[in-house]
Amino acid sequence: MDPAAIQQIRRFNRTVAEGIGTFTDHFLGRGRPYGESRVLWEIGTDGADIRELRDRLGLDSGYVSRMLRSLERQKLVRVRVHAADRRVRRAELTALGRRERAVLDSRSDALAARILEPLTDKQRASLLAAVSDVERLLQPSMVRFAIERPTSADAQWCWRQYFAELDERFENGFDADVALPVDVREVTPPGGALIVARLHGRPIGCGSVKTPRGAPAYLKRMWVAREARGLGVGRRLLAELEGYARSTGAKTIHLETNRALREAIALYRASGYVEVPAFNAEPYAHHWFEKPLTQA
Repeated sequence: MDPAAIQQIRRFNRTVAEGIGTFTDHFLGRGRPYGESRVLWEIGTDGADIRELRDRLGLDSGYVSRMLRSLERQKLVRVRVHAADRRVRRAELTALGRRERAVLDSRSDALAARILEPLTDKQRASLLAAVSDVERLLQPSMVRFAIERPTSADAQWCWRQYFAELDERFENGFDADVALPVDVREVTPPGGALIVARLHGRPIGCGSVKTPRGAPAYLKRMWVAREARGLGVGRRLLAELEGYARSTGAKTIHLETNRALREAIALYRASGYVEVPAFNAEPYAHHWFEKPLTQA
């Protein structure tokens, strides 16, 4: 990585931190640090499950617990056991907490206005365009990948979205019962793996790989949500799946795809996959690919 680029990002981080006042324990003049104010805002008027809150902000459970205890002492938040599932704890704003959140909203608006106010119309337009670009370009660094149980709610949600898109894009629709099946045991370690990509704790993509012993690894059901495309998630997800296959000792990886999935075909070819004769009877496939896993 270019050292000058690293230093430029560090300068940018310092400028933003100074501009929004994160150095003080009285963020926006409200007598608490930035982290507590952010958690208060994220809980929102509808409340939030603590696990979801932790995943969304990328914080460890101990840190979140300490902040919630502080907010409880300030009588801004109450933490309760979820009525439908006693394993789930939920944070909710008190009446005082809702009023405080409204104050934070108002003061945050005022802070944004103070940043824009000294600028000319042309400078404002330039800043807003740059902020939009920065926000979009920062998203890839916030994407997290994790091996997931195929039966989990997020994994099943991803597969449903994937099937719905195939049904929309394939010339004659898509029926999962007609396609070659994927047994959950085949994509659960050690038989294979299903990897879910998340942004702010929410699933935005998935992919699975079968790793039968003594045979090529086999990539299946790779999907990225439309709103996350263009962020490089597909390329990174593919690398994660290949890395898992490589870790099991697989030397080659196979996949097949439909001609309607032009973006996927372009990704596979750019990633070193070469087209080979059909190696299975997948009824929805038009192209079969192979890649040696000895290459990084």
